[in-house]
Amino acid sequence: MTEVLSQDEIDQLLSAINAGDADTEQDFKPATDSRKIKIYDFKRPDKFSKEQIRTVQIMHETFARLTTTALSANLRSMVHVHVASVDQLTYEEFIRSIPTPTTLVIINMDPLKGNAIMEIDPTITFSIIDRLFGGTGEGSKTQHELTDIEQSVMEGIIVRILGNMREAWAQVIDLRPRLGQIDTNPQFVQIVPPTEMVVLVTLETKVGEVEGMMNICIPYLTIEPIIPKLSAQFWYATARQGTNIENLNMLKEKLVTVDVNVVAEIGKINIPVRDVLALRIGDMVRLNTVKVGDPFTLNIGGGKKSPGKTKFLCKPGVVGKKMAIQITQKLGDIEATDLEEFGEVGEGLL
Repeated sequence: MTEVLSQDEIDQLLSAINAGDADTEQDFKPATDSRKIKIYDFKRPDKFSKEQIRTVQIMHETFARLTTTALSANLRSMVHVHVASVDQLTYEEFIRSIPTPTTLVIINMDPLKGNAIMEIDPTITFSIIDRLFGGTGEGSKTQHELTDIEQSVMEGIIVRILGNMREAWAQVIDLRPRLGQIDTNPQFVQIVPPTEMVVLVTLETKVGEVEGMMNICIPYLTIEPIIPKLSAQFWYATARQGTNIENLNMLKEKLVTVDVNVVAEIGKINIPVRDVLALRIGDMVRLNTVKVGDPFTLNIGGGKKSPGKTKFLCKPGVVGKKMAIQITQKLGDIEATDLEEFGEVGEGLL
């Protein structure tokens, strides 16, 4: 606390200064407070901790890598996306910081309640459109609102980008982001009150020689239910666990639609390469089958690099005008571990 001098003390100091008896630099050195004081603004309270901000950054670094690959493949051009910053601010500050017109995408964050916003810089938007229309990707020098055709083209690109977001968030929640609508005027997009806090992920994007920003704005109200999961402890624990119930369900959901080779094997034999080279039309090769009526073996998942797994016995027949086999005996259960060893996956044939 600053000491208040009386009038007599002030007079004595002035007299000493005039007489040259006082060292002004030593006696009147301004007091410094070594404590670090952090200013807190109650109008915009911090809702996200540094650890949670860091977790959001890690998630979107994965999203940036996936988006780089996806856009490079779609545009047939060099695309680079990386996380520039992750900040928390009010929704009003975010709306004021983006240009007009721009590409604003409202994202439905199922199963979370509420929406998020993806804002794509106009230079990047028109560069993508120009590239898809067969141009060099330079984009348009004059900014304008998207036409119906341009908006339809951007919807296809955005749907692919949202697929990358789902994969990036998979360790925290089974997010199913869906495209709501595309707008161009920030003033008409009000998903939360102006004073509500949001987390803003800024992605530096480069398409060919064109550079710009892509922003993802996620309100606190939207991700509030999963805030406890946005911690390093939960993140790394999930990563070490490897497979949890959500991952297993997602894996099963994808596996049920996968095509695998199903091969009915009449028989087999091992012969030298010289005998194979000597084979001619009309030659007979005796297989390991004992007699004509012996059952065939049905192999699952065979390919060029793997014979597959023998799981059934079967016998040949005809269904309509097509050759077929009838399963007569089950040799073993098909486990999830077998699917990992199936090798190359192709069309199933019966």
